[in-house]
Amino acid sequence: MPIVKYPRTVEPLWNEWDRKAQKCGLRHTIYAVNRDHYTGEWLDNLKHGKGTQTWKSTGAIYNGDWKFGKRDGYGTYSIPDPLTKEYKKVYSGWWKNDKKCGYGIKFYSDLEYYEGEWSSGKRSGWGRMYYKDGSIYEGQWLEDQHSGQGMLRLTNENRYEGTWKDGKKHGLGKFFYLNKGQLFEGFWVADIPKCGTMIDFGREEVPTPTQYPIPKIELANPDDVLEEPQAMLDDSQE
Repeated sequence: MPIVKYPRTVEPLWNEWDRKAQKCGLRHTIYAVNRDHYTGEWLDNLKHGKGTQTWKSTGAIYNGDWKFGKRDGYGTYSIPDPLTKEYKKVYSGWWKNDKKCGYGIKFYSDLEYYEGEWSSGKRSGWGRMYYKDGSIYEGQWLEDQHSGQGMLRLTNENRYEGTWKDGKKHGLGKFFYLNKGQLFEGFWVADIPKCGTMIDFGREEVPTPTQYPIPKIELANPDDVLEEPQAMLDDSQE
């Protein structure tokens, strides 16, 4: 009886190459076509775990957590200084779905930075902003703007405490004129005080008080006088 020999089945080389190309677990540096490169952990060909990404076009570096190809978890984003070429930290904090989310600190310049909560890449929640002119805002934010309750302290120590909307004083608030010893308390609309009362506040202790003190209010019920215009302003904002 004749013996029939069948040819041995050989796995195509491309199958082996494809298997070796699958990125999973810790790998050495992987370069993209545009010369961006990543060093770190992978899962199913996606950056996943701890890793460092460098963008060739800008020189920016992200070092931290990844989840299915996106920055997710805790990480730091830095860029090179155009003059010294030394890396400067831009943001350090939490990320979600490739955007700032949670608590983090962002440096806008050497003199200006924000520390607080983020949502979808924007300042939202509680936070404190240090401006380059020396003023400080501390309070609530919504989509990169002061919104809710907050305090703005100016460089001359004057300050506003109260309600904000769309980055402007809006609603009930107090403005302390500590440089001249006065306090305004009332209702604001789009950064403009519409109604309220002005009284002396520590006038004897300030370096440059007003020439004359504010006369005493002789109205029997000054709060009732403000109640009607304030209600009208409230209705106009609805």
